[in-house]
Amino acid sequence: MINVRAVLEFQKQNVIDWHTHLAMSAKGSYWTPIEENSKWNFMLWHEEDIARVRDIEILRIVEAKRNIDQYNQSRNNAIEKIDEWILSYLDSKGIASSGHLHSETPGMMIDRLSIMALKRYHMFEETVRNDVDQEHVKSCQRKVAILDEQIFDLADCLNTVLSLLEKGELRFKVYRQFKMYNDPTLNPQLYKKSKKQDA
Repeated sequence: MINVRAVLEFQKQNVIDWHTHLAMSAKGSYWTPIEENSKWNFMLWHEEDIARVRDIEILRIVEAKRNIDQYNQSRNNAIEKIDEWILSYLDSKGIASSGHLHSETPGMMIDRLSIMALKRYHMFEETVRNDVDQEHVKSCQRKVAILDEQIFDLADCLNTVLSLLEKGELRFKVYRQFKMYNDPTLNPQLYKKSKKQDA
């Protein structure tokens, strides 16, 4: 169904490449939503870095917050697309599961792996800095090793989930996020302001 090892390599390479040039490869199939998810996580990561800078213009912080909301919405949309692809694949193979319901979807797990790929990349960067002491370097090296273990464990769990899904021994649902903060009809701060302007 989905080659998890290939997904890990894809996410890892994207993080490396996108620090030079953010370009999509658009492979199609399940690769497109997986790459979209990685892209939005990549953009979220760096926008959140900007939002945490103390000596920055207020308007840039406002822009960062709005970007974060937008990117997070897009990230969740991509997770849903991954899960929709998997359900469509299972349906096309005539696999109807009567297994127990798994609360975390494969898309959610792939999203977590994407975030961990970013974290590992940036933690490894800390191990090659020449403006810090050796204790900082060693501490970050230990964290890289832990992240590698966590990525391996989560990938193994994802493989198990996908295998059980293909056997019909597990099922999941697409969980819609229904983010309210971006919707002018659902966010009170937005629709109250709109009503005041119309009055």
